[in-house]
Amino acid sequence: MSGLNAIAGIGADQRRGGYSRHVFDDAERHLREWFIEQAENRGFAVETDANTNIWAWWGEPGPGAVVTGSHLDSVPGGGAFDGPLGVVSALEAVDILRERGFQPRAPLAVVVFAEEEGGRFGVPCLGSRLMAGTIHPDHARNLRDADGGTLAEAMRSFGADPARIGRDETALARIGTFVELHVEQGKGLIDLDRPLGVADSILGHGRWRFRFSGQGNHAGATLIDDRNDSMLPAAHLVLAARRTAAATPGGRATVGRLVPTPGGTNVIASTVDVHLDARAPRGVRSMVDDLAGQAEQFAAQEGCQVQVVEESFGDTVQFDPALRDRLRGVLDDVPVLPTGAGHDAGVLAAEKPTAMLFVRNPTGISHAPEEHATAEDCEEGSHALARVLADLAG
Repeated sequence: MSGLNAIAGIGADQRRGGYSRHVFDDAERHLREWFIEQAENRGFAVETDANTNIWAWWGEPGPGAVVTGSHLDSVPGGGAFDGPLGVVSALEAVDILRERGFQPRAPLAVVVFAEEEGGRFGVPCLGSRLMAGTIHPDHARNLRDADGGTLAEAMRSFGADPARIGRDETALARIGTFVELHVEQGKGLIDLDRPLGVADSILGHGRWRFRFSGQGNHAGATLIDDRNDSMLPAAHLVLAARRTAAATPGGRATVGRLVPTPGGTNVIASTVDVHLDARAPRGVRSMVDDLAGQAEQFAAQEGCQVQVVEESFGDTVQFDPALRDRLRGVLDDVPVLPTGAGHDAGVLAAEKPTAMLFVRNPTGISHAPEEHATAEDCEEGSHALARVLADLAG
């Protein structure tokens, strides 16, 4: 827990509770500096790639590397463990191996991926998506944050060159295997009364923006029958998302952000953006297509229009079964769990043998201040990761 304690004051959100750490903001910059200092104190060679992911190398960078790590950014008002636990545990796992006199035969690296949560520019796992080439660089450069600034502008202010982003063949060629430790985002390990587990799959998931357009007007002077209020079809969509997901096997649909314009209390909204997160083992796009059809009906009933834009999508991921089983063998047959949460490991799974190690979350809550893991389980996670790295790099 010492590593987590060292960064506990960075990005604390006094309004929401928890932490708000978004790519290239002050908090995330301080976390990057902290990680680089920690890596250099261990004698690692540190480099930041063109997509602003940070690599810390134990030994010479090269092909067939065993790579571990996670991310340091958060959702708005997120917990202390989602992301940072994987980074801190990776550093501690290396310390454990060095104390034992272990020398890796394969190159070994700890990576911090950029903008995993999509908390600033809306696309999750942006750093790993860019590296793997699953998002076009032009699209990425033009992503905008809540203040209207583009990713390209933010990168330039950070000192990075947005013209260089995109698929990184050099970085991909170096990765032999990737193992990401993460706090569990659910109750699987609670129900099994086990401190650790490994992942076998990630639900298909994506993000969509529904923009309802009506007529802005005066809240007091406009009769009900004269209104084209874009908030009404938006509200109907929020309810429809819950109903549609409940009717889809394993489906989840969430509206976590709703943005009215102009946003005044005494103003009928001219537009409302409804940001939908949808997930399911299969048929995610079919579920969203159903909702899009319903949204058109809701809009028409109020004399409004609706536009639907897909902002990101990732199909269901099956992690490499041989690597998964190898981890289970090293860790005395820990349980295997699916996860509904997206991760950089899921993006890399299409390119490289990839696995995930989960640490129990006794609250079962994530993306919220109540997210937690005990010191004992965190320590067990670091030691388990050290065993895995020794097996893969030995």
